[in-house]
Order: sequence, then C-alpha cells, then structure tokens
Amino acid sequence: MRRRSARALGLLAAFGVLLLICVASIVVGAKPVPLGDVWHGLFHNSGTGNDVLIQELRVPRTILGVIVGVALGLSGAVMQALTRNPLAEPGLLGVNAGAAAAVVSAISFLGVTSLTGYVWFAFLGAAVVSVVVYVLGGSRSATPVRLALAGTAATAALYGYVNAVQLLDSAALDRLRFWTVGSLANADMATVRNVAPFMLVGVVLALLIARPLNAMEMGDDTARALGAHLTRTRVMGMASVTLLCGAATAACGPIVFIGLMVPYLVRALTGPDMRWILPYAAVLSPVLLLGSDVLGRVVARPSELQVGIVTALVGGPVFIHLVRRKRMAQL
Repeated sequence: MRRRSARALGLLAAFGVLLLICVASIVVGAKPVPLGDVWHGLFHNSGTGNDVLIQELRVPRTILGVIVGVALGLSGAVMQALTRNPLAEPGLLGVNAGAAAAVVSAISFLGVTSLTGYVWFAFLGAAVVSVVVYVLGGSRSATPVRLALAGTAATAALYGYVNAVQLLDSAALDRLRFWTVGSLANADMATVRNVAPFMLVGVVLALLIARPLNAMEMGDDTARALGAHLTRTRVMGMASVTLLCGAATAACGPIVFIGLMVPYLVRALTGPDMRWILPYAAVLSPVLLLGSDVLGRVVARPSELQVGIVTALVGGPVFIHLVRRKRMAQL
C-alpha cells in the first residue's frame, strides 16, 4: 500500500514537472517574449506579432511535443516488454527508419505533400519494418541481441536509402532537410488534429495490454498458465507501436532515444509492473522531448538546434552507458 502511494505521488509530481516544461516551451524561444505578452497572447489575442507567435507557433509546438513524447515513450515501453529487451526502442529496432523511408519515397516518387498522405505511408513503413526485423531476429526464437542487430542493420540500410534519395532529388532534400533529423519547428494545429486520432488509438491499445505484458515478462509458458493470450497481445502491441511511431514520425520526423531512455529509467523507479511503467513513460517522455526542444532553441540563438539532434546528443552517451553495464552482457 505504501509503495502504491509512493508511485501515485511520484506520478503526480511528474505531471507537475510536465506542466512546468509546457510553460517553459511557450515562454522560452529563439525570440524572447515578455511574460505579460505571453499571457496576453494566450488569453487576449489581439493579432499583434507576439500574440500570433504564441497562438500559432509556440502553443501548437508545445501540444505536438506532448503528444509525440507520449507516443514515443509508450511505444518504447511496449516494445521493451514485448521483446523482453531493455535496449528495444522504435529508433533502434528500425521502426522509425521504416516510417521515414516510406515518407521520403512518397514525397520523392509519388509527389505526396500533405501530412494526411505522410501518415499512411509512415504507418506502412513502420509496420513492414517491424515484421522484417522480427523475422530476421528469429521470430518466436528471437533473442534481444539478434533483434538489436537486425534492427541496427535495417536502420543503417534504410537511412542510407533516405540519404541517397535526398541527394538525387534536390526538391525532396529541401522539403525534408529538417524533417529527417526530427523537428517540432513546423508544428501547427492542423498537424495536431491529423495525428491525434491515430495516437489516441495507439495509447488505448498500449494501456489495454498492460496486464498481459506483465505476464509475458515471466516467459511465454508462465503467461499462458496465467491466462494471457500471447498472439493477441503481440498483435495489439505491434499495432500500438505502429500507430504511435507512424503518427509521430509523420508529424515531426524520426526522433530517437526517447523511447529507450525514459522507459528504462522509469522501470528502475517503479519496478517491472507495466501498469505503472506505461503512465510514467507517457508523462516523463514529453518532459524529455519538450525539454530538449527548449534547450535547442536557446543554445544557438537566434537560430535553433532541432530537437532530434538534441535527443541524439543526450541519448548517445546514455545508450553507451547501458551497453557497458555488466548485466547487459548477459542479454
């Protein structure tokens, strides 16, 4: 009972941190805006330059950062549970790269320019690569190391393809140069409205399989004995990951390491219970994503560093630390 209360208080504190980061995301930017003007832009929009900046740029950017962070955190937690691999993450297992490659192909070869079109191709690419990596990793006999190697190989090949297409198509390069590194800079409310329904379905699916994922952590035989439907859980889990990663990648490009770092650290705080890991990951992942976005806006003023670059710079050392841990050698 005491442990449950501590977890609940911790989750409430995480919500408080998320609110503070959201405020910082609206207030802080490449262009300084006085607090009074921020308040005016939020609640008394009269069409001034600062009002437009707040209402049409920073608020949509913050909202998109929150929902993309939720999507990446939940998809990483679900993937780690499905594969029983603490290094599993959509970026490392090729899911983001598959979505990116599909979107680049749609833009360059099919002339797709709308986000609505991006979303469907992103879903297709994410789903195909998920299946390919799972098969290459050994399907039901897959080990964490084989899945990580298969995902790494797929990611390298797909990003090589993405770079080649951009070099051969200057128009595609112009449209994709910020998107491919992961950016919230072009966020607007239309983007939020387009991707939110898909993310909502993915979130619901992830939360629905929390209990069977707990059973699967103990092995397939034990999970069956406890009444878990393994095939249904895996299908729902991969559908959730595909929806969440596909929508997030279509909205702002591939952003790596969020889905690795946050669920891994959350597991150390909450224990292995997915009923707590998923809510914590859903709250703390936007904290990291928006915090990285705010940092990228201020370190290179008056320009800005794209959030995908910041998360990679932060996540790289963390990933190396995880790999070097003694117990990781036993995976």
